[in-house]
Amino acid sequence: MKKIAIAGSIATAAILSACSTAPVKHTADPVAPAAQVVSVPANLKAPAGEVLAFQMAATGVQIYDCRANKSGPKKFEWVFRAPEAELYASHDPSSPKLGKHYEGPTWEAADGSKVIAEVVAKSDSVDTNAIPWLLLKAKSSSANGTFSKVTSIQRVVTVGGKAPLTGCSDFQIGAETRTPYKATYYFFKAN
Repeated sequence: MKKIAIAGSIATAAILSACSTAPVKHTADPVAPAAQVVSVPANLKAPAGEVLAFQMAATGVQIYDCRANKSGPKKFEWVFRAPEAELYASHDPSSPKLGKHYEGPTWEAADGSKVIAEVVAKSDSVDTNAIPWLLLKAKSSSANGTFSKVTSIQRVVTVGGKAPLTGCSDFQIGAETRTPYKATYYFFKAN
């Protein structure tokens, strides 16, 4: 009987070992830096002395308003207003929600901490149908929590989110359109 129990234990260990390469469910904490970080253009690299602290996946919309174009009284265009997205540990549908992303631009974690940033550099997405990749610099952040020490943010691996290709008209002034998007955000902290 002992030989069968030991053989069963060895088989179970082998199965568990083989399964260890399967995706692991994340807790409700930010995701530690991935083993394979996306290569970004030189102008989007985080400043020297900053290190990747964690990443989050965003799924939501980019909101645009129809406004008069400043170049002519009879021209109208969709103008970006704000993002509205949920932040997750990954793009896996079963991934836990970690926070939200909204006007500011602001990232707010489930623990209530926030970081507000401003765009310092842009680069076209590798997907021509997606919004640009960005480097943002933190303007302010909470004293404690997930986002308390964030200094820079990269928006990469974007999908969708562009304004409609068809312009808007004077009949649509003030109208809003919401374009679905996904992105990965890398959050950096001082080393």
